[in-house]
Amino acid sequence: MRPATLRTEIELPLPLAEVFPFFAEARNLERITPGWLRFEVLTLEPIEMRAGALIDYRLRWRGVPLVWRTEIEAWEPPHFFVDRQLRGPYRLWRHEHRFVDRGAFTLVSDRVDYAAPGGRLVHRLMVDRDVRRIFEHRQRVLLKIFGHAEPLQR
Repeated sequence: MRPATLRTEIELPLPLAEVFPFFAEARNLERITPGWLRFEVLTLEPIEMRAGALIDYRLRWRGVPLVWRTEIEAWEPPHFFVDRQLRGPYRLWRHEHRFVDRGAFTLVSDRVDYAAPGGRLVHRLMVDRDVRRIFEHRQRVLLKIFGHAEPLQR
């Protein structure tokens, strides 16, 4: 099965200098992840965000406890970073985060390439739906944190 790709964009009503630091703090991932995943960052503070940084997490997916390790593959603040799964529930997980300065606003774009074990049926019935729900939740929470703007549909 070819990897799936999810793309999202959201325009946040604050300048890049105020938006990027939120994403540069690994613990904030707990704030924007749905509660039903019971997502927790395990790596001890301080987490120095840089290329090569390793971050460990614990979560529950559909009741199954999982551990997840990501590596920051690229780190180019304040415009771009990439995390990729080294160990976890996916056969592939690579997440590009992009930030575009639009003056009083910041365009936040995500591209996630992912593939789950279990093939097309598991992907279609569970994984794809859950990944989309996670990113929809993330956008709603970001709008609450940063103020109102509209998610951009692609």
